[in-house]
Amino acid sequence: MAHPNSSDTAIRVSDLSQSTDNAFALRPDAEELKTICSELGFLTLRKLSFDGQITPIGNSDWALEGQLGATIVQPCVVTLEPVTTRIDVAVRRQYLSGYTDPEEPEAEMPEDDSTEPLGNWIDPGQVMRESLALAAPDYPRKNDATLGQMVYTKPGESPMTDEDARPFAGLADLKNKLEKGGN
Repeated sequence: MAHPNSSDTAIRVSDLSQSTDNAFALRPDAEELKTICSELGFLTLRKLSFDGQITPIGNSDWALEGQLGATIVQPCVVTLEPVTTRIDVAVRRQYLSGYTDPEEPEAEMPEDDSTEPLGNWIDPGQVMRESLALAAPDYPRKNDATLGQMVYTKPGESPMTDEDARPFAGLADLKNKLEKGGN
């Protein structure tokens, strides 16, 4: 029976060995790199690798541990110029057969966010994509990029600056003058 998501990287839990580590090494091809790049909003993605193993925990639970490496290029949030980031992170997931989601609509997030319910399949490729998305900078920024101030106004009127929008700044100046005995 095929994996419901038809992923080539998914492993059936019943096929995993209880006595040895179940090693995996993922190196997506150029076509898959383009797909991941598009999904995650990267400009380019290079050197993506995810190596690790799936090991048993007790009689019915599993742990996936691996090392994710990638070089990503994203647009700078200030200048839109390319920003290159190297990612090297350790990844750990635990798949528990007795895992239950909280039934309350507003439950606290557990401190251990690496625990997931155990299904019929464990997909290292999906874990690789999720981990890459989480490790990528949310707001990539070039080192020398600065956010300038844009001032817009109608023709013939004086523009309003950020300083003009602070009405109490003028009062503070007036107070300082009065304290110093100025007029």
